[in-house]
Amino acid sequence: MTMKLYCFGESGNAYKAALALELSGLAWEPVFVDFFNGAARTPEFREINEMGEVPVLIDGDETITQSGAILFHIGEKTGQFMDAPRSEILRWILWDAQKGTGQQGPLRFLMNFLPEDKRPKEAIGFVSGRVQAALKVLEAHLTGRDWVAGEAFTIADIACCGYLYYPEPFGFDRADFIAIDAWLSRISALPGWKHPYDLMPGSPADRA
Repeated sequence: MTMKLYCFGESGNAYKAALALELSGLAWEPVFVDFFNGAARTPEFREINEMGEVPVLIDGDETITQSGAILFHIGEKTGQFMDAPRSEILRWILWDAQKGTGQQGPLRFLMNFLPEDKRPKEAIGFVSGRVQAALKVLEAHLTGRDWVAGEAFTIADIACCGYLYYPEPFGFDRADFIAIDAWLSRISALPGWKHPYDLMPGSPADRA
């Protein structure tokens, strides 16, 4: 049975789920959610996900929300991307939700998807500092190692890379982070890897 992933291209959290599905070889198809026109906040969508967010994975009779939960579902279903201590995988997925994606996503939104006259400079400055601090933690952790949670590529890598392939500026330049850059190159060299705008429908160019 083909899984359905409710998503849109600009969402780094949705990209994590889409990338895991694509790399796993599972049969899946994207269902576009027109986030910027309010589709995720409609009563109809909230029947699918009461949180009003993407991604949402429909796997038969099961509905899974939150990217970390979806990553675990895919890993446990296929037996792939789980070759590390479970506690270490979970540690980095939780770290990413709070310190990585949890800061990168809002900063990227504030810097790129709000009208320029409505971009809050103080908030952008504050979150930028948190993003840089987290990137330094990830850079130090990846220095001298290939993967985030163990000796192999895992769902922790997918979680932590979610926003780092996007072209919109949010204070991340791969040239400034040598270990992260090499790690991202290792991930993009995996068979089946695709850029988020090639993997899911919806991009800034579509809305231009």
